[in-house]
Amino acid sequence: MRLTFASKAIIAAIILVGLYFGIRRFTATNEDMGRAARTSASTTAPVDTIVNNDSNSGSYGPAAATGATPAFTYDAPAPVDGKLKGVVELGASGFNSFIVRIDQNRTWKLEKADFGNSLVMENMATEDDIRKGLKAYIAQMLDFGVGGRDIHFVVSSGALKAEGTGKIVKVLKGLGYVVNTVTPEKEGVLGLRSVLPASFADRAFVADIGSGNTKISWLDGSQPKSVETYGAKYFEKGTADATVATDVKDKANQIPADLRATCFIIGGVPFEMAKKVRKGKERYTVLDAPSAYQLDNAKSKAGLNIYKSIADATGCKQFVFDWDANFTIGYLLTLPK
Repeated sequence: MRLTFASKAIIAAIILVGLYFGIRRFTATNEDMGRAARTSASTTAPVDTIVNNDSNSGSYGPAAATGATPAFTYDAPAPVDGKLKGVVELGASGFNSFIVRIDQNRTWKLEKADFGNSLVMENMATEDDIRKGLKAYIAQMLDFGVGGRDIHFVVSSGALKAEGTGKIVKVLKGLGYVVNTVTPEKEGVLGLRSVLPASFADRAFVADIGSGNTKISWLDGSQPKSVETYGAKYFEKGTADATVATDVKDKANQIPADLRATCFIIGGVPFEMAKKVRKGKERYTVLDAPSAYQLDNAKSKAGLNIYKSIADATGCKQFVFDWDANFTIGYLLTLPK
């Protein structure tokens, strides 16, 4: 059948109209997709930006756990013409010695530290072993320039609960030394004196996570307050993590709200955590959030449970580990000038 000219014109017009609407629909669809892509890009950071930010952060562990850590800039004052004093700490995990220079204003600086083994406190050493070890510590202090009358011995509150402590005290008395013992409350107060900078007295508290117990302390006006809870070796007695967490939170909840901005933290497990993020030889290291740490041994896991419980109870976001301070230095600061 032959089409007339008019029929051909009508068919051509129909084809052109179809092509027009088809092209328009395709173009509109692409524009909508482009708008959606641009909207998504405006609310989501590019992948390469996320990678670059994370790789340059210098953090350890997940970025979500460390990204909100507040910066900490504080330099401890140095003593002027200070005198050397030494102290040996008998702790629940061994004995350690510290040599400190202290001036007339009680400003101090740690000059030397030696950390001992745990065999003594695990009741695996003889009195002769203890005597030799203590004499070695004393000799090192004398060689460093500390006077014999300026060497002191302090038994931690956690060590008082250990079986081996009695043997050490007996040996020390046989050597002619006075041994000072402290209660958990007193130990917390001494730690507070050593650790808490004066400029942070109205906005910070102190936590000392020891093996035998944990001390949490703060200043109530001008009066020091201290409470005791479980130490990092609670697992040895079969105590449940949940039981410890509940007690730690109950004690930490006593800290006034305006003192929870910063926590100065010390102790064996915080030491292990600080090692992972320390920059150079800095004295103060800001710890990562508890969720950033993967610790493998039982004591470290127990200490992490305590750390997390303190953080959960107080809402504190800045935990600052002090590499130099400890409660025995606080004891030296209480002695007559």
